[in-house]
Amino acid sequence: MNIFLWGVLPYIALISVIGGTIWRYRYDKFGWTTRSSELYESRLLRFGSPLFHYGILAVIAGHAIGLVIPQSWTDAVGITETMYHMVAAIGGIIAAVATLLGVGILIYRRRTTGPVFMATTRNDKLMYAVLVAALIAGSYITLVGMIDPHGEGVNYRETVSPWFRSVFYFQPDISSMEAAPLRFHIHVVIGMVMFMLVPFTRLVHIFTAPLHYLFRPYIVYRSKDTRPAPGNAPSRRGWAPIGVKDRD
Repeated sequence: MNIFLWGVLPYIALISVIGGTIWRYRYDKFGWTTRSSELYESRLLRFGSPLFHYGILAVIAGHAIGLVIPQSWTDAVGITETMYHMVAAIGGIIAAVATLLGVGILIYRRRTTGPVFMATTRNDKLMYAVLVAALIAGSYITLVGMIDPHGEGVNYRETVSPWFRSVFYFQPDISSMEAAPLRFHIHVVIGMVMFMLVPFTRLVHIFTAPLHYLFRPYIVYRSKDTRPAPGNAPSRRGWAPIGVKDRD
């Protein structure tokens, strides 16, 4: 089971993400969208969407720093384990609260707004369930680390992080992941399942960053000039037949 979970499943997840994304882009370009429902309801969306999106970006950034950057690097620049853990715990709690609050508002909106609920697919429901499960599991790990910062298995950079990096070397360090506590096992498995679902749900839009908006030209709006141009025939009403002039 450990060989499958930490030596095989990561590559199944990678194949699903890469292959599924290529397939989706090739055969479902017009479905590559979040299927915005802002026209149906905007008040709750105005609060829930920024909380969720900014929160999840902070969560992703925290995971990237913790999993990709080795502990030896932070030690080399003078960042102690206590300092790193404090910053990670505080930032993680803030990001987790914002993300959970945001996704809670979005789910409530989707469930209570008739047109939005009618547009919800089974894929959406599965996506929300897995996403919330991953967020709750990650929040629990952060809370445990804050309550007992020196407890056994709290420093995931000695277990989960080496395993994560080893996957991309194609030499998965299964023993490191085995040494991690059960809560990390649960969180990582849910995370891999979530990534496998990404290409087949609305989460696929995370691969489409709207960078072109930064470089597109401005849209120029001009007011309509109601005065007739010199030499042109007098204006007529829009519903009047051609040749009939405005008598006002």
